[in-house]
Amino acid sequence: MEKYKDKGLKLTPQRLAIFEFLDGNSGHPSAEDIYREIQRKYPMTSFATVYKTLEMLKKRGDLLELTIDPARRRYDPETKHHHHLICVDCKKIIDIYTDFQIDMEEDRMDSFEMVGNHIEFYGICPECKKKEE
Repeated sequence: MEKYKDKGLKLTPQRLAIFEFLDGNSGHPSAEDIYREIQRKYPMTSFATVYKTLEMLKKRGDLLELTIDPARRRYDPETKHHHHLICVDCKKIIDIYTDFQIDMEEDRMDSFEMVGNHIEFYGICPECKKKEE
């Protein structure tokens, strides 16, 4: 929580609960998931409070917004460069910390200057595979 305090953020109990929920959370939760969890401890918290807090964290670079799931945005508190492996059945997402060397042909880049990349891999997680068998 010190990293948020040091950045001059207003630390309300609801925001602290959101920060605590996100801290070390590798489940890539949606805003709705976060809202449901925060509601347990702070039932008067609005969805707008959760969403505004997530937007603020995203703008500050403390949170990544994933658009992997077209049905809902997911959030990733891990801002270190990484890729994702997504289960095509249950939509579980895991982080992949491997650098992949990709050679792009200059004529295909249409004069773009490459500044980064994010690769999405798709598969079936062990839990979903067991269900299929």
